Amino acid sequence: MKYIVVLNGKKYEVEVEKGNATAVYAGKAEPMAPAAPAPAAAPAAPAAPAPVQAAPAAPAGAGDPVKSPMPGTILDVRVSANQAVKEGDILFILEAMKMENEIVAPRAGTITSVTVTKGSTVQTDQVIATIQ
Repeated sequence: MKYIVVLNGKKYEVEVEKGNATAVYAGKAEPMAPAAPAPAAAPAAPAAPAPVQAAPAAPAGAGDPVKSPMPGTILDVRVSANQAVKEGDILFILEAMKMENEIVAPRAGTITSVTVTKGSTVQTDQVIATIQ
């Protein structure tokens, strides 16, 4: 059977033989038309000034990124912004390939942002939190 496969924006024609899992390259790559750009968002209204705090929290998103090591689904979020964590604390449970994987804090610090929620689908190297 012949199939058209798109890989990195290029079309390839491949042929797969019955009973054989090996795909054979059968056609020349063709560049695809680029996707239409998304419309620009309207500028946001300025935010109201924040109340004065005795001990200011770290800016949201400041610090080192905690990235997903593999694609999967977030089953549990165990931290929130401004929460102190120790190295090795479990931050998230990530389901990948029908296995539950613990995403742990790479170091002690304070979580400055959490960018995913329970049920979110994530990709490899996607930032899922930041720690300062």
